[in-house]
Amino acid sequence: MSTVADALVQRLRTWGVPRVFGFAGDGIDPLLAALRRAGGDPEFVPVRHEETAAFMATGHAKYTGAPGVCLATQGPGAIHLLNGLYDAKLDHRPVVAIVGQVVTSALGTGYLQEVDLHSLFKDVCGRYLQTVSAPEQLPVLLDNAMRTAISQGVPTCLIVPHDVQRADAVDELPHTHGVVPSSAVVARPRVLPREEDLRRAADVLNAGRKVALLIGRGAEGAATGIAEVVARLGAGVTASLLGKTVMTEDAPWHTGVMGHLGTTASAELMSGCDTLLIVGSNDPWTEFYPEPGQARAVQIDIDARVVGGKYPVEVPLVGDSAETLRALVPLLTPTADRSWEREVFEGVARWRQVAGRRARHPADPLNPELVVHELSGHLPPDVQVAVDVGSSTYWYARHLALPVGAPAHTSGYLASMGCSLPYGLAAKLHAPDRPVVALVGDGAMQMNGLMELITVADRWRAWADPRFVVLVLHNRDLGEVSWEQREMEGDPRFATSQRVPDFPYAAYAELLGLRGIRVDAPDQVGPAWHDAFHADRPVVVEALVDPDVPLLAPHLPEEEVDTMRRALEQEPNEAASEQLRRQRADEAG
Repeated sequence: MSTVADALVQRLRTWGVPRVFGFAGDGIDPLLAALRRAGGDPEFVPVRHEETAAFMATGHAKYTGAPGVCLATQGPGAIHLLNGLYDAKLDHRPVVAIVGQVVTSALGTGYLQEVDLHSLFKDVCGRYLQTVSAPEQLPVLLDNAMRTAISQGVPTCLIVPHDVQRADAVDELPHTHGVVPSSAVVARPRVLPREEDLRRAADVLNAGRKVALLIGRGAEGAATGIAEVVARLGAGVTASLLGKTVMTEDAPWHTGVMGHLGTTASAELMSGCDTLLIVGSNDPWTEFYPEPGQARAVQIDIDARVVGGKYPVEVPLVGDSAETLRALVPLLTPTADRSWEREVFEGVARWRQVAGRRARHPADPLNPELVVHELSGHLPPDVQVAVDVGSSTYWYARHLALPVGAPAHTSGYLASMGCSLPYGLAAKLHAPDRPVVALVGDGAMQMNGLMELITVADRWRAWADPRFVVLVLHNRDLGEVSWEQREMEGDPRFATSQRVPDFPYAAYAELLGLRGIRVDAPDQVGPAWHDAFHADRPVVVEALVDPDVPLLAPHLPEEEVDTMRRALEQEPNEAASEQLRRQRADEAG
């Protein structure tokens, strides 16, 4: 006789779930036994910590578009899932968490590891959170959790008490009152704006003389339509951080990423435009949008809740980005005036010169911008990229040129450190024949990366392509926070809180049976990347980089620069002051 745990595993298989990320515990022993009996379909992927299990499930959802599934025991195991689940919630990704619970007869008694899981998960998994109380509930509750996650792009949670996991499964549900049948199916609607709204949007865009497009993750698949709008209107394009992968940034009208970690060309595009078309973006860097009243705005988004949520919008278009642009483009009148287009081209050319100069600045011992700038020329065309949170995000946003169609993901709205190694593993397990690159600072590497590098070492021999390259920017500093303290607070760096303990990352990789490459001079960077992508096993590239290279927002107002200077004088830090002066001089030309 099969159990409820067996039925749950079988239902996951029906939904096409290829793997479940988790960590063992007695509260899920029956589920683990059912996964063993399933013979690897779905595969159970053991991790070093439940937090990274949830990150991997979110990463799976980001790289594949399909729901990720994570599994944890009750109590501390469930609590550990929260950070990764919030990452899924804030970035609107489908994840299903399956969590054990103490036996139902002990609930409410203060039993060992008893936690009120509904209270724990009611925010992060608030769209669907249920406990399986009887075997007859299992199919419909799991189906509802999967359907909700997929259709709404959210994490959901199914709690299964230990005794319910062990109970006999119901082979055929009785056709009776109170028993609800269900199907493991889901479908997506076709969403298009109304014709009159499309015409109103076209009128606004046709009237513009300096049109800018801001594209986000929701513009995935709409690159052709974006290029057609640009061609007709002589427009410029900037991308949110999460929209960097929508299209390559090599076109003369693509100004790169917008925001604090963006480019000077993007800042000039936003400050100079008189019309703004937002496509699939809800970017939070509102101070880098045009000033309210400066630009008439049209926004396209599949989610009506976000339209007009970050900038005053004159015409909202609720619909799929690619299909909406396909309907909108024929209504746009080609412009003969290309003066704005020339301004955009010039801004992009200036930025590329600025980026090149910054990458070549001398630093002690190594410029982190150079390390990432050089990586672009070595990326395999089929690479998958995982980016952590911190200074590595800035250098990725500004310097890394992604190949056509290359996926790259980071923790966007939660901006949680420690995501890149779990993300990279999720990407690699999904496509073991494709190389992976993870960009991570030393703070994030010590948070989650070191322990999940053990997982890499444990699994890599089964991969068709062994290339899994981890760049660790080793500067012994929580660099992003150090520079935020200087810029936003006017405070000097607080060494006690910011210092990252020294650690031999390359040597640790060698200890695990991987390859370690330590780089501390500019002429070593290119050969290191070459060797990393030609190695017969995963590689950690440990780059000893200068913490004094500023994370400077584009065209930062002079009064904010003065705040940073005063903070640096309090440290004192003459090297960082000189790097700051150089970056400002680069922008000035």
